[in-house]
Amino acid sequence: MADLSARSLLSGAAAGPVIATGEALSFWGGVDPATGRVIDVHHPLHGVTITGGILMMPSSRGSCTGSGVLLDLALTGRAPAALVFSEAEDVLTLGALIAAEMFGKSLPVLRLSQAAFDALCRAGTARIGETAIEADGLTIPVAPPATAALDLTEDDRAMLDGRDGIAVALAMRITTAMAAQQGARELVDVVQGHIDGCIYASPANLTFAETMAEMGAKVRVPTTMNAISVDRANWQAQGVPPSFGDPAARLADAYVRMGCRPTFTCSPYLLDSAPKTGEAIAWAESNAVIFANTVLGARTAKHPDFLDLCIALTGRAPLSGVYLDEHRKARRVIDVDLPEGIDDAFWPLIGYLAGRAAPDRIPLLRGLAAARPTRDDLKALCAAFGTTSAAPMLHIEGVTPEADGAALPAADRVTITRADMVEVWTMFNEGPAEVELVAIGSPHASLSECAALADALAGRRCHADVAVIVTAGLDVMAEAGDTVARLRAGGVQVLPDLCWCSISEPVFPPKTRTLLTNSGKYAHYGPGLSGRTVRFGNLSDCIEAALTGRVPPRLPAWLS
Repeated sequence: MADLSARSLLSGAAAGPVIATGEALSFWGGVDPATGRVIDVHHPLHGVTITGGILMMPSSRGSCTGSGVLLDLALTGRAPAALVFSEAEDVLTLGALIAAEMFGKSLPVLRLSQAAFDALCRAGTARIGETAIEADGLTIPVAPPATAALDLTEDDRAMLDGRDGIAVALAMRITTAMAAQQGARELVDVVQGHIDGCIYASPANLTFAETMAEMGAKVRVPTTMNAISVDRANWQAQGVPPSFGDPAARLADAYVRMGCRPTFTCSPYLLDSAPKTGEAIAWAESNAVIFANTVLGARTAKHPDFLDLCIALTGRAPLSGVYLDEHRKARRVIDVDLPEGIDDAFWPLIGYLAGRAAPDRIPLLRGLAAARPTRDDLKALCAAFGTTSAAPMLHIEGVTPEADGAALPAADRVTITRADMVEVWTMFNEGPAEVELVAIGSPHASLSECAALADALAGRRCHADVAVIVTAGLDVMAEAGDTVARLRAGGVQVLPDLCWCSISEPVFPPKTRTLLTNSGKYAHYGPGLSGRTVRFGNLSDCIEAALTGRVPPRLPAWLS
């Protein structure tokens, strides 16, 4: 008999139309917080308004900032009536937990057995209560939230009891609540953190950060900061309206007041503080988490915004997920048909396809070692993987440090073919040949990526009608002083602090109709975030567009 069961993750009552999808969704870049409408053009729910609905999907995916978007939706009355998942989910659950814990806004979150999830997906409307879900003659019993018996240390209990102030006590309550819903039995010490909640995704991010700062919150471990939403030193001169620039800058300042290091980069693995193999850390920002686990061999869950600060304030994280050896194994093996003569565009394309092939599990990629990927190649791959998969890491046979023996005996197998590559490349290149903007640096460009662009320009100047913008962290820009000067001499703008997923007008050139990017991550999120046509290409395509304002849609030579 089918298992029709449900467990409440966050309790509450709700009723509304069922909005169901079999594909995970990132709320950041996927849902407009001002309207509650799905803006991810690649998602089946594109154009659907989720406000007031019983939103059903297997899990979330993509950006850790989704928790901030959900919190803002809850505070403005635009949130779904309830969230229903069939798999483990942390990002949106944490946003709902903050809404209830700090702001008294209850939003039920449930996890259903697969049979119950499939049955409820077929309903038109549903009513969720404390003990049951009722929908079109269907009744699904609901078990109460899990109450895992955490084995807390004396120091943990002292923080919970208020020894270190109300901000730390609140942070420990939130951390232990997430640990319980993840099934953790204890917490683990972390040696550093990385904050993603400093992006001004919505006013809710600022409300949370300033509330914590006013409580006297101070981070307990070294903590870096993600890209923010403005060029901190120059936003006024760039014409950013104070209505946006001021709260975005205040948000960054709030985290700095709490002791975070103002690195303002979405590529913290490029910093001198990058973690070592085996170190337990607490990073948010999806591409950074995936790179840290996959390439560096460090250990971090994909912590949602807000939980990142809570862990930094306490130095303690739930000991669950990929902090544990058994959860770092691959449940799917992906064989890749490696074309001859690949270029830099191959890696984000494969990352995107690998995420689609393993949306809910860690994969092992086979067939790539002969191509000898660089750190920049792996950076691009990990970032694109995070847009289409909820997994916090992957393995690449012969390349990444934990790949040997990573596949579980029961792992299934799929293949990424050249036809798959052609299909995604074509999907990303449906726009016109004329290009007004070239977007590079999502995630933030490395020193070698900046040098490669400068070398490719070879002293030539960009076309007068084309804006070429590179986003990079302040540390990389400082190290790449001569390279940055070469780029600027050629008409390239090199911007610190913000990243493509947070750039807004007028820094984003308002006259742009079509942009070209070499980032698989921005090729996915860009149309929804910018409202423009976005095309994808290799570095050579970007140079051609920069110099001529035109690059016809075409397959690369290795796919032709």
